[in-house]
Amino acid sequence: MKLPRTQAIVLEAASATETRTIDTIADTVDENPTAVTRAAFELEEAGLLRVDEHTAESVTLTDEGERYFDDGLPENRLYWAAIESGADETPVSMGDLIEQSDLDGSEIDIALSNFARKGYGTIESGSVSVDAEADPDSDPEAAALPDIADGTGGYHSADVLDALERRGLMSREKTSVRSIALTDDGVTALMDGIEVADTVGQVTPDLLTNGEWQDVEFADYNVEADAETINGGKKHVLRRIGDRVKTVLVGMGFEEMDGPHVDADFWINDALFMPQDHPARTHWDRFALSAPERIDDLPEDLVERVRQAHLEGIEDGDGYHSPWDEEFARALALRGHTTSLSMRYLAGHSVGTLEPPQRYFSVEKVYRNDTLDATHLLEFFQIEGWVMAEDLSVRDLMGTFTEFYRRFGITDIRFKPHYNPYTEPSFELFGRHPTTDELIEIGNSGLFRPEVLEPLGVDCDVMAWGLALERLAMLITGAEDIRDLHGTLTDLDFLRNAEVIH
Repeated sequence: MKLPRTQAIVLEAASATETRTIDTIADTVDENPTAVTRAAFELEEAGLLRVDEHTAESVTLTDEGERYFDDGLPENRLYWAAIESGADETPVSMGDLIEQSDLDGSEIDIALSNFARKGYGTIESGSVSVDAEADPDSDPEAAALPDIADGTGGYHSADVLDALERRGLMSREKTSVRSIALTDDGVTALMDGIEVADTVGQVTPDLLTNGEWQDVEFADYNVEADAETINGGKKHVLRRIGDRVKTVLVGMGFEEMDGPHVDADFWINDALFMPQDHPARTHWDRFALSAPERIDDLPEDLVERVRQAHLEGIEDGDGYHSPWDEEFARALALRGHTTSLSMRYLAGHSVGTLEPPQRYFSVEKVYRNDTLDATHLLEFFQIEGWVMAEDLSVRDLMGTFTEFYRRFGITDIRFKPHYNPYTEPSFELFGRHPTTDELIEIGNSGLFRPEVLEPLGVDCDVMAWGLALERLAMLITGAEDIRDLHGTLTDLDFLRNAEVIH
């Protein structure tokens, strides 16, 4: 029987009495595993080999696990320090034992919790007593660490491996393993003898120029053969959607803004007519800087006009009549929304005085001390936008959103009246999730109040909005949890296959 070279050497390396993995065969014949896999499937199709596939689990130590492999588990170090100090007879001060066992930082809490869990002794009133009968040397968790380090840890019990994984000392990875074995026909073919066919796997420039392509025998190419999956690098789906948003808004006549992530509370909130005693401005909801703490570079005349708007109002408004502290206005914090950019631009602080009509937008990161859940993150991307023009109305605002979302194939947008300190009228936007069919909030909008615009020197209408890029991504991709898009719970398969509508 004549076979191509790779098929011939794979067949000869296979066994009828035991299965051998593709990687083992590849090492034996000194061939690329991908080529061996292709040859194995071709031989299976010819009935000469059997190809089996199963999922194997490998376990490896994390950085913390490596450290404990070298130094010992914290609870075991605490136990031996207690034994050396005579805690098996008389209770010993915990502080002395912690110093003696060389524990620091998080290792102290880890040692104390696992010391009790493993029954090494008791801790009462700051003193430690140990059980002399305990034997940390036979601790299955400690015994598993060296085996995991040398690649044989998978043989330990599932309970031990689960415990180490929960402690963050070990990680698991599942891989597909293919193994091959000779069939009866394969054994017969080897007994009858195998000849290597003089075949060519691909056309080369030399074959074409010297004409030998007319005489050689080309190897069959199996387009149905299983091949290795290669996941190349690609732009993150959120970044791709962000780029698409920019393209859409530029196409609608908008220009892009940029500005600092860290800014004065003046630009983030005061210029926006947000009262200083608003709950969103407390230390619970903002990320304040400690070094530096404040900004000196603020336009004094604008600061005074904003202060007056807060304290006494404008001609047609009363203001808040609540305390207003300039030091608080100068305090630095991570921006909680990108409206700080809008304030800088509308005040003429970034690009000079603007005359209507104007359209500006940004797609930038913002930071909020929110509780993490399926629709909230501590940092996310906000689509900020505003239009400056004469005689703007709610119809203009709603029409802009309708057109914007239509560009992404989203046509079911709902508007709900809402209250904002800085816009009137105000609307929240909702979109219908394509998988759950639920309405989810996707943004906030309105027309800026005179208390915002007059101190900035703007004497025409400005409609504005802040939309969540991640929520738009949920509507586009069908993701049900915002944490599937980025963060420690990211679904890599989802990111590799998610599509962006253009």
